[in-house]
Amino acid sequence: MIHIKPEILERVNSWLTPTFDLDSQEQIKQLIASNPKELEESFYKDLEFGTGGMRGIMGLGTNRINKYTLGKNTQGLSNYLKESFPGEDLKVAIAYDCRHNSKTFGKLVADVFSANGIKVFLFEDLRPTPELSFALKHLDCHCGIVLTASHNPPEYNGYKVYWQDGGQLVPPQDSGVIAEINQLDYSEIKFEANDDLIEYIGATVDDVFINSSIENGSFDTSKEAKENLNIVFTSLHGTSITAIPETLKRAGYTNVNIVEEQRVPNGDFPTVVSPNPEEPEALKMAMELAQKVDGDIVIGTDPDCDRLGVVVRNLENELVILNGNQTMILMTNFLLKQWKKSGKIDNNQFVGSTIVSTPMMSVLANAYDVECKIGLTGFKWIAKMIKDFPTMDFIGGGEESFGFMVGDFVRDKDAVTSTLLACEIAAQAKSEGKTMYQSLIDLYVEHGFFKERLISLTKKGIEGAQEIKQMMVDARANPLKEINGEKVVLIEDYLLAISKNLQTNEETTIDIPKSNVLIYYTENGSKIALRPSGTEPKIKFYISVNTDLDNSADFKKTEQLLNDRIDAILADMKLQ
Repeated sequence: MIHIKPEILERVNSWLTPTFDLDSQEQIKQLIASNPKELEESFYKDLEFGTGGMRGIMGLGTNRINKYTLGKNTQGLSNYLKESFPGEDLKVAIAYDCRHNSKTFGKLVADVFSANGIKVFLFEDLRPTPELSFALKHLDCHCGIVLTASHNPPEYNGYKVYWQDGGQLVPPQDSGVIAEINQLDYSEIKFEANDDLIEYIGATVDDVFINSSIENGSFDTSKEAKENLNIVFTSLHGTSITAIPETLKRAGYTNVNIVEEQRVPNGDFPTVVSPNPEEPEALKMAMELAQKVDGDIVIGTDPDCDRLGVVVRNLENELVILNGNQTMILMTNFLLKQWKKSGKIDNNQFVGSTIVSTPMMSVLANAYDVECKIGLTGFKWIAKMIKDFPTMDFIGGGEESFGFMVGDFVRDKDAVTSTLLACEIAAQAKSEGKTMYQSLIDLYVEHGFFKERLISLTKKGIEGAQEIKQMMVDARANPLKEINGEKVVLIEDYLLAISKNLQTNEETTIDIPKSNVLIYYTENGSKIALRPSGTEPKIKFYISVNTDLDNSADFKKTEQLLNDRIDAILADMKLQ
C-alpha cells in the first residue's frame, strides 16, 4: 500500500481536476502508481523565486517547471503590471535559451501575456540573457522574461523576470509580484493567445545590441594588437554563439578559433558534465584547442551567456583558469584606468560588487577615488544600485561567480560585452609584451595579494533542503569565536541585519535587504562567508585571505602561503 502524506495528496488531487489537461492528469496518475517518491518531490511545496527568479526541474507538479507553474507566474505578473501601470499600453519582451522546452515555454508565456491584452516582443529563436535586458529598454517595455536555468543540469529550466530598468526584479516589485502569484488559482490563468499582440523580433535588435556592446567594451586597442591576439572561444552548446563571434568580428578580432564540437546549441550539453564555466572540466576542450593553436586566451560562456570563464597563460606559459574574483579585478582595474586616462573620474563614479566577492574590489576602487558599492549576491542588486543612484556614473561591476557588467546599457551580467573587454585587456597586454596573468600579479604587488576559494556542498531533495537550513541555524546558535587560530573580530548576519564587533560588543544595523548569509572576519583579515544558494540545492562557503606581495618574483611562494592558509581554515571548519 502506497502511503502519501495527506497535505501532498490534497495538492495532487487538485491537479486531477478539469483545470488541468488530460495528459497532465494521466501522467500524475502514473506517478501515484509507480513513483510516490517523485510524486512527493514534485508536490511537497510551491517552487519559489530565489536570487535568480524561479528555477527548477521540469515536470508536473507545484514544485516543478511546467505549463501551469509558468502560466501562473505570468498571469500574476500580468495582473501586477496592470496595477502598476494603470491606463498604459503594456509591453513585454521575452527571450529563451537552448534548454529543452525553452522555445515552447517562451511561446506559452507570450500567449498568456497576450491573452491579458499585453503587447509581446518575442525573440524568434534563442538569444543571450543580456540581450533581453538590452532589448527590454531598447523597445521601451515594462518588463521582460528569460526562460533559462543558466548553468544548471539539463533537467532544469527557469523563469527570470526583469523590470522596466532592465534589471531583475528587486523590492518592492518582487514581493508584489509574488503576492499576486500566490493568491491566484490555476483556473484563473488565461492561456488563449491573442496572436495580434505577439511580434517576433530578431536580427534588427541583434544588430543594435552588438554595436552597443562594441561601443561599451572597446578601448583604443590598435588594429595590429587585435589581429595579433589568438582567441579560443566556446559557447558550451549555449546561446552565446548567436552574438559573441559576430561581436568580436565587428570589433576587429580576426583570429578567433571556435570549439566546433560545442558550437551547436543543445540542451543535453553532450560534451560536458556541467555547462558551467566555473567548473574546470567545462573548459577542457577549449583548453585542448588552445594548446593546438597556441592560443593566448580562452573564453567559455554558460548556456544563457551571462557568465564567462577566462583562461590565460601563466608565468610558465601554461594555460590556467582565472577565478571570477581575478577576472573581476582585471576588468574593473582596466575600466578604472580607461576612465582615469580620459579624465572622467570626478568623485561621482562607482563600481559594484557583492558581499561574498573579493574585498580587493574596495581596495582597488579606493585607489582610483571611486566608490565601491557592495550588495547582496545576484546581479539584480548591482542593477538596483544604478537605479538608486541615477546621478552617479556606473563604471562596471561583478561578482565572484564569473559574472561582470560593463557600464549600464545592459542591467545584468553580460558575457557578450565582457568577452570583448577580456580580449581588449589581453590584446593590450600582449602588445606590451605581457600577459593578463602578469597584469594580475602587478595588481597584487600594488594593492595586496587577495586569494579566494569557494567550497560548495550539494544537498538534494527535501532532506537536503532541511539539512542546509539546519546548518545555518546551528551556525547562528554557535557562532565561531576563532578560525584556524585567528580570533574572529566581526560577524555580519544579513538575516538579522546585524553587524557585531566582538572586540567591543558593539552592534550596528546592516542597511541592505535581509538575506540568509553569515560572514566572519578575523584579526588577520581573513573573511569566511556562509550562504545557501538561491538557485541550486547547495550551501556555499566563501573563503578570502590576503597578505602583502613585495614583488612579482615572490608571487609563487606567497600564493602557496595563502593556499596553505585557506587549506588550514577549511580543515579547522571541517570542510575538507
